[in-house]
Formats: sequence, C-alpha cells, structure tokens
Amino acid sequence: MTEVSTQSPGVAILGSTGSIGCNSLRVIESLSTTRMRVVALAAGTNVERLADQIAAHLPEVVSVDTEVAAHDLRAMLFARDIDLPRIVIGEQGLIEVATHPQADCVISATVGAVGFVPTLKALEMGKRVALANKETLVMAGELMTEAARKSGAELLPVDSEHNALHQCLRGERREEVRRIILTASGGPFRTKNKAEMSHATVSEAMQHPTWNMGAKITIDSATLMNKGLEVIEAHWLFGFGPEEIDIVVHPESVVHSMIEMIDGSVIAQMGVTDMRHAIQYALTYPERHECQLPPLDLTALSGLHFEAPDHDRFPCIRLAYRALREGGTLPAAMNAANEEAVAAFLNERICLTEIPQVIEAVMNQHSKQPARDIQTILAADHQARHEAVKIISHKKAQKAQNDLVDLKQ
Repeated sequence: MTEVSTQSPGVAILGSTGSIGCNSLRVIESLSTTRMRVVALAAGTNVERLADQIAAHLPEVVSVDTEVAAHDLRAMLFARDIDLPRIVIGEQGLIEVATHPQADCVISATVGAVGFVPTLKALEMGKRVALANKETLVMAGELMTEAARKSGAELLPVDSEHNALHQCLRGERREEVRRIILTASGGPFRTKNKAEMSHATVSEAMQHPTWNMGAKITIDSATLMNKGLEVIEAHWLFGFGPEEIDIVVHPESVVHSMIEMIDGSVIAQMGVTDMRHAIQYALTYPERHECQLPPLDLTALSGLHFEAPDHDRFPCIRLAYRALREGGTLPAAMNAANEEAVAAFLNERICLTEIPQVIEAVMNQHSKQPARDIQTILAADHQARHEAVKIISHKKAQKAQNDLVDLKQ
C-alpha cells in the first residue's frame, strides 16, 4: 500500500486497468509519495486487476461497467480483507470518478466515445485533464475546449505525439510556427500493398511494430485512422488549421513529433518508446522530474527514416482531414463509424480495407449539424453507429452471397 499525505494532489483515472491507466499508476508510484495520491479509479470489467489497484492505492471511489462486475469486485475485495471503496456503475459511475471533489487531476484514458461526457464534466469543474482519449476531442472539440476556457481547466495531452508537440511549442510564439508535424510508425502494413491488406488477419493487424496498446487503438494504427484522429485532436489542442498540420511516417518512432518555424528551422521531441514519459510530463507540468526510464541512447540508433503517408492505401487519413474541414457533427459521426467498423473487423465480420469504406459511407449519409451541445453530439454518434451497423450487415450478407455463388461454380 502506498502511503501519501491527505494534502497531496488527488488523481482520478478513467480507464485504470488499460495500458495508459496501468502506466499512470506506475508513474504515480515512482514519484515522491508526498506528491500525489489516487482518490478514484474507473475500469470496465477487469475486476481482478482493479482489485490489485485498490489494494495498492486505497481509492475512495471506484467505477465498473456493470452490476455483475461490481458484485464480483465486492466478493474479491472481501475475500482479500480489503476495505471496500464506494463502488459506482456505468456512465454515471465514470462521471462520479471524473468529478470527485478531491481529484485535482483526471487522467482520461478510456477508449472511444464512452469517455466524452465524463471528461467534459471534469473540464467544466476546472480540473486538470491529462487526456489520452483522443476521441473526446474528435467528437466535441469545440465543446471541450470552450468548457476548459470557461472554467480555467488545463487540458494536457498524454498521446505521445501531442505531448511532444506541447513540449516543442512550449515558449514559442504562435505566429512564428509555420506548421506542426505528427509522426506515425506506419503500423504493421506500412510496406504491404492493398491486396495484402485486404486479406490481413486480426492477428497480423495486432502486430504493431513499436507500441504495445489495446485492440482498438492498435487497429486504428493499422489503418492510420489513429493518425487522422490525432490531426483533429491537434487542431483543438493547439489551434492550427488543417493546412498547417502534416503527417510524416517515421518507422523508428524515436521522433514523437516536430514543429517547423517560419524560418525553416525544425524542432523535434525525441525519446524512448514508453508512454510513461508523456504521462509524467502531463502529471507534473510545468515542472519536470527525474524519470525511472533510461534516456534515449543516440549512439545506438542505426538511423532515422521519414516518408510521406500513402493516402491511397490508407484512406482514413483523407477522411479525417475531410471531417475536420467540414466540421460540425461530422467528426463525431466519423468517429462512431470507425468504432463500429473496428469492432466488426475484430469480430471478423469485415476485412481491414472495408473499415474506411464503412466510415466513408456513413460520412456521405450524415446530415451535419453544429456541434454545440451534448445532446446533438450524442445523437450524431448514435445515428452514425446505427448506419454503420446496417452497412456492415449488408457487406457481410453480400460476402456470404458471393461465397455461395463461388461454391456453386
């Protein structure tokens, strides 16, 4: 159990049992015990890992997805003679964790649209939000940034690329920056052609070359939709227009992002491929503290390579730029369609190259509205998911019919 002062800054984590959540707890444990304490945790259904986290940090409130998960968690804690925290459930539980009165900082690390409302509520209360859930800004960037402006909340990026941009832009004058450059590893299919990608298995798509992440973000990296989402996120975080945000493929993943100044100078942030750097930066900003990770060994690098992304093989990038340019509820619809298409691919209902097809079909059907309130954004999300499910079902039925014709021939 970690002993911390009740006067230490409080931290709440949305998505505590995922990769970012677990690494966040590792960072908190590595910092001085008087620096911060965990006051609330939110997880999904991984109650075994959550029970370990409760035993180590003794949060006051925890949230899980379902009543069944809550029952299992209570039984597990009782069997281990661990004092029960208050257990809350579902979206309301996420909101209670995000708005815990003793949480000075909220780490938003849930996957997908589920993190939207809780993160918004944290910003409205003026809390520092360390944001790893890019979908929240994709869905409702105007709403989120306006809430932060009104309440005085700090919105600090945890994504390695945006965290790198935050560091590169630190102290620079906006008018002297020509463009920002997001780097991408290129994913597992960087050198594959479209035919090879169309036959890619889930197992192959999950083999990210440099990062160990959850299933959804790993598939997003395979289609490069992850980079498209990051373009939209960068727009809302830093105020650059789509024509001022570029992507460059950098397979070594050593340079996390760059900025180009008006005189042609380029400033890059480099580091080892470990999310704990970005998490610690967001938690301790504006201060810097020693990190348990080893520094980057420049002499061990065999070289750094950069190439332009192939928009033909990876059309998700084009779709994301379109969503940003057209605005309104279109980014929310795009994000919802992507989440449904990725889930369908993971369940082997569609192939990898059909993911952007589903997204584009939903975007083409979407009736765009101004994205100025929660209800409108959630309605767009719901409608887009409905349309995506219909399109996916049609594709699955068409494939079954084609397979039957092939058998008869």
